[in-house]
Amino acid sequence: MEPLDFGNLAAQRKNSIFRDILSDTHLQACFTCGTCSGGCPLTGMESTKDEGLDARKVIRLAAFGLDQEIVNSRFVWICTGCDRCTFGCPMGVKLVKVWARAKAARPRDKVPGVLQKGTDMCLKTGNNMGIPEDDYVTLLEELGEELAEECCPGFVTPVEKVGADYLHFQNSKEAYAEPDDMKWWWKIFHAAKADWTTSAKNWE
Repeated sequence: MEPLDFGNLAAQRKNSIFRDILSDTHLQACFTCGTCSGGCPLTGMESTKDEGLDARKVIRLAAFGLDQEIVNSRFVWICTGCDRCTFGCPMGVKLVKVWARAKAARPRDKVPGVLQKGTDMCLKTGNNMGIPEDDYVTLLEELGEELAEECCPGFVTPVEKVGADYLHFQNSKEAYAEPDDMKWWWKIFHAAKADWTTSAKNWE
């Protein structure tokens, strides 16, 4: 990490991307106690060692108006958003909301890893694996037929059932690579006589 330039701190703060969420996030209340980093599951992990960043350091960068260092970092993208830092902060600083603002400031073509690719695919097809709707519905129907033969006589996969009590969303990994794993949930619903359905669109 390059040495930080504090020479123009006043201007950096004035033009900060966080200026309109200062009061809501209590960003300026941070007194660097380190509770956030102490409770963060990422602290000390290989994924953060290369940048030398942790929650405390990043929130101080934000307080000093050093936005671009945060926007360019991997840290805010590695964060899982578990909010443990926020719950532990004695000053009530909403750190994860700061990370979200930094993410929003990153150009879409500069987003690290496959996050943006997955998001674009969700917007385009309703799931990050890009499974076409017809293929997905066919899969659900075939799995339902198998389940009826195996152990649940009369079972039919309820797709787009109007008025059901429960709406169940599949995990994309199951639909793409391990479809039989979906049957475990369906067996439970069937045994409980639950009135449920699943969606053909935006199901992930």
